[in-house]
Amino acid sequence: MSERRAVQPISPASDRILILDFGSQVTQLIARRVRESGVYCEIWPYNADPARIAAFGARGFILSGGPASVTEGAAPRAPDIVFSAGVPVLGICYGEQTMCAQLGGAVAGSDHREFGRAFVDVVGDCALFAGVWQRGGREQVWMSHGDRVVRLPPGFRAVATSEGAPFAAIADDERRFYGVQFHPEVVHTPHGAALLRNFTHAVAGCRGTWTMAGFRDQTIDRLRAEIGAARVICGLSGGVDSAVAAALIHAAIGDQLTCIFVDHGLLRAGEAEAVVRTFRDRLAIPLVDRDASALFLAALEGVEDPERKRKTIGRLFIDVFEEEASKLGGAEYLAQGTLYPDVIESVSFIGGPSVTIKSHHNVGGLPERMRLKLVEPLRELFKDEVRALGRELGLPDEIIGRHPFPGPGLAIRIPGAISAEKLAILRQADAIFLEEIRAAGLYEAIWQAFAVLLPVRSVGVMGDGRSYDFACALRAVTSTDGMTADVYPFDPAFLSRVAGRIVGEVRGINRVTYDITSKPPGTIEWE
Repeated sequence: MSERRAVQPISPASDRILILDFGSQVTQLIARRVRESGVYCEIWPYNADPARIAAFGARGFILSGGPASVTEGAAPRAPDIVFSAGVPVLGICYGEQTMCAQLGGAVAGSDHREFGRAFVDVVGDCALFAGVWQRGGREQVWMSHGDRVVRLPPGFRAVATSEGAPFAAIADDERRFYGVQFHPEVVHTPHGAALLRNFTHAVAGCRGTWTMAGFRDQTIDRLRAEIGAARVICGLSGGVDSAVAAALIHAAIGDQLTCIFVDHGLLRAGEAEAVVRTFRDRLAIPLVDRDASALFLAALEGVEDPERKRKTIGRLFIDVFEEEASKLGGAEYLAQGTLYPDVIESVSFIGGPSVTIKSHHNVGGLPERMRLKLVEPLRELFKDEVRALGRELGLPDEIIGRHPFPGPGLAIRIPGAISAEKLAILRQADAIFLEEIRAAGLYEAIWQAFAVLLPVRSVGVMGDGRSYDFACALRAVTSTDGMTADVYPFDPAFLSRVAGRIVGEVRGINRVTYDITSKPPGTIEWE
């Protein structure tokens, strides 16, 4: 079997921070906050090769939180190079605890655990707090810990305390080592982003010059140099990620790129047309448009299990994509819209090894027999950064501003068996919901909104007759990062108007409900 090689990214910045992941569910938020301040960073597992860590050349290290206990014998530890490299270190939650334990302090379990909103008393000054917190003040933070530091290592001093943590923030100014028991990366710590900025800019000396325009130009140069005269094929899903990846590669190599769009018939109203209109007509990117909707619908007939749906769609996508790719001939590279969260999930402490390809894009892992090298130009970016890059590349808002939508599309918005009739009903209801959201000026305030055709039919009275039709559920959530979400608080008059339109205009639906559940960390998709 041939080895699948990927075009590797080059460093986009000389000022960079390395985050070592101990398994916190919000580690990605640390990276987002750091990048928002103009500093490039990456997340690696805590047990990454020390030689690789040294070669990265970080101006500072951040140790994330995690679910383990330092008091356990097999607890994960930070590599020794972190503390011997001569650069600043910031330990967050578990990161603070392992730093203290490894440098000569002590950590113990506690009956006074802290979870959620808490307050710390600032008892000292340090570079981490400069211009943000003042000695004698009380500040709100977000805690999530059971263990706590009970003895500081030599050279450290306490700079903040809380009811459950006598060393809620600590500092060793000489070595530029800092630790906080709370999570500055979450929005529930109001000044947390400013504390992280102090660490990256004031303590570590990063200049904050990483920009999306610079990333675009450097990546175009890299792609042009590494791909040379070779040909590239890219699978378009209709989503933001693959669209931006295609536009970026086209900016580098022009018509050496051919995009393949497999329309599986499970997209929202107008999405297939928007892909063709944007790439073939507006951007003039070579595009193969394959309508395989009948094939997918036949294969999904009678399939009720959601995982089986995904696998069926993924398998067929591979078959159709490979068939179309074989007609082109001569391609050496396969482009994918892999994002940084996908990369992190494949190597992180909590995720373990897994495929790095975006399975929710339907590709599900293209076969080795295609013998193509991978090019993943977005693998360093988060979702909001991809949208910013799309704007730099001139993509229209109808593509880059689109709400996240899973590759299997409407297939997982219809619990139970799928049919052409159900797809038509849901597509129309979903379009009405989004149309009303846009008309009310709410689309950009909402992270994700969609309709679901529930596997429930009920008797309803409509006018002078009875109906026996489906119920439709609507969902809309707000989110900063897609990791946590809250229900969007629609005005009752808005919901009444949407429900009235759906029941009145969509044959097959006689009842509409609105999902009011919030969401903990994890996927926001309705599965």
